[in-house]
Amino acid sequence: MSMRFTAKARRGMVAMTIAVGLAVGVAGCGGGDTDDKKPDASASASKRGGSQASPQEGQSAEPLAELRGPDGLTLKITSAQRDPGGFVTINAQLKNDGSKDAVLSSQLTGNETEIMKNGQSFGGATLVDSKAKKRYYVLRDTDGRPLTTTGVQSVRAGDTVPVFLQFPAPPTGTTEVSFQLPTFASAPLQISG
Repeated sequence: MSMRFTAKARRGMVAMTIAVGLAVGVAGCGGGDTDDKKPDASASASKRGGSQASPQEGQSAEPLAELRGPDGLTLKITSAQRDPGGFVTINAQLKNDGSKDAVLSSQLTGNETEIMKNGQSFGGATLVDSKAKKRYYVLRDTDGRPLTTTGVQSVRAGDTVPVFLQFPAPPTGTTEVSFQLPTFASAPLQISG
């Protein structure tokens, strides 16, 4: 099923996604257990992509990392912030530099049954701390929904979609990890905060 949104509707969806992402980040500042943070179902990005989003406050214009994927897709990570609640929030921009619409691979969701039953997401992403030999998976709420952008199935040629992901925070002494996303090249990433 193909859904088309007007530019105004896309801007509204992008603004709603960013607002919910920020709300989830602020909710985590209380220092409680991460299991009680539930993303709002409205946090899903539009199924066809979004409009250009400007960098958020605290994010640099220069990306921290840039990962190349299939079909002209590029994921530019704009921030990787350690939060007092015990998690790391990653904000990124997924851009289609190709000449055709790009359909996102189901591999991005990962292969865990609990995440897969919640639809298309970026739940297959991981942070790898090679020094401590640990891998960190995307956080989930108590219903098994991944704390990441969901519902993005394709990105139109030239469009950019904002993406957020939340992970358990590595120990405070760990500032460099490797970010991995299925079908994309991995990249080193510096965690701030």
